[in-house]
Amino acid sequence: MTTTAHPLVTRARRLAAELLVPEAERVDQEGVPASHIAAVKRSGLLGVGAPVAYGGSGAPPAVLRETAEILAGACCSTWFVQTQHHSPVQTLAQSELPVRERLLGPLARGELLAGVAYAHLRSYPRTPVRVRREADGLRFDGTVPWYTGWGLNDVLLLAGVTEAGEVLFAFAEAREQPGLRASEPMRLAALTAARTVSLELSGLRLPEDAVALRMPYARWAPGDRARTLNANPAVFGVARAALDLLDEEPAAPLRARLDDVRRRAYALADHPVPLERAEERLAVRAEAYEVLRRATTAAVVAGGGRSMALSSRAQRLAREALFLLVQGQTTETRTAHLRALAAG
Repeated sequence: MTTTAHPLVTRARRLAAELLVPEAERVDQEGVPASHIAAVKRSGLLGVGAPVAYGGSGAPPAVLRETAEILAGACCSTWFVQTQHHSPVQTLAQSELPVRERLLGPLARGELLAGVAYAHLRSYPRTPVRVRREADGLRFDGTVPWYTGWGLNDVLLLAGVTEAGEVLFAFAEAREQPGLRASEPMRLAALTAARTVSLELSGLRLPEDAVALRMPYARWAPGDRARTLNANPAVFGVARAALDLLDEEPAAPLRARLDDVRRRAYALADHPVPLERAEERLAVRAEAYEVLRRATTAAVVAGGGRSMALSSRAQRLAREALFLLVQGQTTETRTAHLRALAAG
């Protein structure tokens, strides 16, 4: 079966065509509605890579990438809320701790939607979120600068650093509770609709059986680095959606360049050694952003003055492209991207 013919790709295309694309401009201004999340849950897309034994589809990475492209190109805000879910699923699939049996099934089947709060770990040795073991479990203190999907997620996977330099991930209910308070949703240049907040942790207590992962930071960091080196599939989805707004003559050369960089990016993503060819991965990643910039700029130019209206699809895609430039950014990827921009 080809990736394009996979049932989950078909479902993603149907969801995009029937719901996400027609509603995208309204969602951009008003927020991702609970009904969109309910539709994503019903679609089976939340379990795309989850183990079949727990109700998931066990699909290969190529299917996850293609469904991500489809959703991001249709409504980047909805894509961004649901994409958080896949990290908790992958974490549980690799875990041998008791929480796996409690949560992996509901997450794989789309009965629950999970969010993540772990990007702050990349600031190590600073520790914005600290974890301390106490007699009745674990205590979390500190600030999570960015948490997406507040009010839409059912559970969150929260990460912190222990006094021994371990990273620790544990599940909590995604709601205000003693020791956990959310800010007002942030107003952002793009994806305000995804309901991003900061979380203040002041003695949040979680039981030991909520822990999904615990390991020294030095063991965890290489795997996280590998995830940031490759081009995000959403880049290709948003670029393709922008090119679809153009006439064929101006779109054709950009479409050819997009197809070429996408092919090279995914070949690197499928390389069996995740940290090999790091410089090449970063260069291809930056090239993908350049194609995204050109595609969305072309869509705005083609739209003329109409592109300045908040109801403009071209303008929304251009703002979403701006967001993708910094989403998941690390010091290493920022440096490589700036170097590519300076080189012209």
